[in-house]
Amino acid sequence: MLLANEREQIVEACRFMQREGLVVGTAGNVSVRVGDQVAISPSGVAYESMRAEDVVVTDLDGTILEGALKPSSELPLHLAVYASTPAGAITHNHAPASTALGLVVDEIPHSHYYSAMFGGTVRVAPFALFGTDQLAINVADALHERTGALMANHGAITTGATLDKALSLLPYLEYICEIQLRAMATGQPVKQITDDEMAQAVVGMSTYGQQPRKEG
Repeated sequence: MLLANEREQIVEACRFMQREGLVVGTAGNVSVRVGDQVAISPSGVAYESMRAEDVVVTDLDGTILEGALKPSSELPLHLAVYASTPAGAITHNHAPASTALGLVVDEIPHSHYYSAMFGGTVRVAPFALFGTDQLAINVADALHERTGALMANHGAITTGATLDKALSLLPYLEYICEIQLRAMATGQPVKQITDDEMAQAVVGMSTYGQQPRKEG
C-alpha cells in the first residue's frame, strides 16, 4: 500500500480533530506529502469508521494513484499549498473560534504573541467556494511565509514539515482566535503587540523549547 504509514497518521489526525472539537461531522481534511505523492483524507467518510486504506494517494497533479474513494473536495487547495510552500503536511478544520474570527477581521490582530508561532501576522484568505481553484489561490497567498491562516466564511488551515507539527499548531490557532473574540466582546480597546515586538517574538519562537546540547 502506497504511503501506508502516512495514511495511518492521517486517520489518527482526523480523529484527533474530532475529539478536540475542531471539526463538525466530516468537515475538515488532512494530507501529507512525500516526494511527488500526496496522501489525503477521503471525501465524506465518518472519522470514527475511516481506515488507512480509505485515504487516497495522488500525484502532485491530482491524478489518483491509489484508493477507491473520492479524495477530499479540497484536494486542489492542498496541492496549491504544496506547490507554493515547503509544507510536508496540511490540516484544515472548521473550529468555532477561528471560523468566527474569520468573519470579522482580515488578519488576526497582534493580541497574543502566540501569533509568532505561525511566522507573524495570521492572515485571512478571502472567501471563495470550497473545492475551487480560486480558494486554492487565496489560501496559498495567505500562507506566504506563514504556517497558518484563516479562511473567510470557512475555517482555518495549518501546515508543517510533518503532520505532527501541522496538527500541533491547530489548538494554538484556535486559542488566539478565542481570546481575541472574548476581548472584542467586552467592547473595550484590545491591547496590541507592536510589529517590532511581534518580529522579536517570531525570532524567539523559532528557537523555543529544548535545543540539542553542544558537545565539548
